[in-house]
Amino acid sequence: MFHSFFPQPKLFFSSLVVWTLLSIAVWYTVGADFGALIGLPPLPAGTEPPVGLGYFVTTDNIWFYLYFMICTGLFGLFWQIRAKDHPWTNWSIWGSAFIIFSTYFSVQVSLAINNWRRPFGDTLMGAFQPNSTVTVANFFDLMLIFCQIAFISVFVYVITRFFVSHYVFRWRTAMNNYYMSLWTRVRHIEGASQRVQEDTMRFASITEGLGVSLIDAVMTLVAFLPVLFALSVHIGPMPFIGEIPHALFWAAILWSAFGTFLLAFVGIKLPGLEFRNQRVEAAYRKELVYGEDDEARAQPPTVRELFDNVRTNYFRLYFHYLYFNVARMFYIQADNLFVYFILVPTIVGGKITYGILQQILTAFGQVSSSFQYLVNSWSTIIELQSIHKRLRAFEAAIEGQKLPSIDRQFIDVGGNEELAK
Repeated sequence: MFHSFFPQPKLFFSSLVVWTLLSIAVWYTVGADFGALIGLPPLPAGTEPPVGLGYFVTTDNIWFYLYFMICTGLFGLFWQIRAKDHPWTNWSIWGSAFIIFSTYFSVQVSLAINNWRRPFGDTLMGAFQPNSTVTVANFFDLMLIFCQIAFISVFVYVITRFFVSHYVFRWRTAMNNYYMSLWTRVRHIEGASQRVQEDTMRFASITEGLGVSLIDAVMTLVAFLPVLFALSVHIGPMPFIGEIPHALFWAAILWSAFGTFLLAFVGIKLPGLEFRNQRVEAAYRKELVYGEDDEARAQPPTVRELFDNVRTNYFRLYFHYLYFNVARMFYIQADNLFVYFILVPTIVGGKITYGILQQILTAFGQVSSSFQYLVNSWSTIIELQSIHKRLRAFEAAIEGQKLPSIDRQFIDVGGNEELAK
């Protein structure tokens, strides 16, 4: 699943984690200030970032782009040399780097829009005041700024989606070529054709999607947690608790952690049930396929028994999804109200403007949704786990390992007795 596309995946990903943590540590200790030596100093403390396209070309942002390219170039060059014989390094190394950077830039776009919300919100509130000095031109100027940022957002999104589509298909191609080169060793596993044709496609697509979402969540946290931390100075006492330093910061973390652990607990049985569901569906489908060529197969008693297994598993799955969806929807609905709940004393006390409120809502929503990565992706993760278990049977057969018991039940022992041992 991974070594067909990535060079030495265990070492590659472990070195990537170490290099990333080292690069982050260097950036937050001395790296950010090092840009001043080449004429790209950070913004002075207390300076509000520019509103509009100027935000993307501030000296500290330009220096970060260069720093990212240097760190990525060193890591990629090392692996390009080490794995020079691997056929997919251009896509797996440099393609992944491009996806990571485009994801980071998308987060920067979100920050630029959040910076725009304060002047627009304050202008909107000022327009409602008696003797307002707000003009039509003020609104149109701010709307023009938003359109400029939105154009950048659309451009980055379209280019990223186009590239990701090709990236996913290359990964699928790598897996397909690898499995087909060893077809004689895996062809007797139940649903072998489905695993090569469909499961490889779904695995590559879902893994890439979850990976991009995870990167986006981490980068959003890195970008918006300082914003939320700074906005906490405008917050008054918390309901029933009172004054808490950096209240928004801690509220977002604790609330998101609660939702993540809640849904992980109530949904713990779902991956196994989804996997079993694919197994009984595959067994039913295989018997029907045999029945197309052999009239002795797919007889009513056999088909009825196999479909009863399908029905039993689906009904069990429906029951477990019932209480999972109850917990998930209650949490999602409560999440819509939670930030307003903690802001009630502040709003009633008139301590913030409408523009600051909009910034808080956006920043809190971004941080909360990032911390809730598992909450938002749980169903997809369950599906990926199920596909991963199916493809692991291929890996076991290729590496000469003992197959999982549920796979051994469906092997055509007459065709390959060794695989069943």
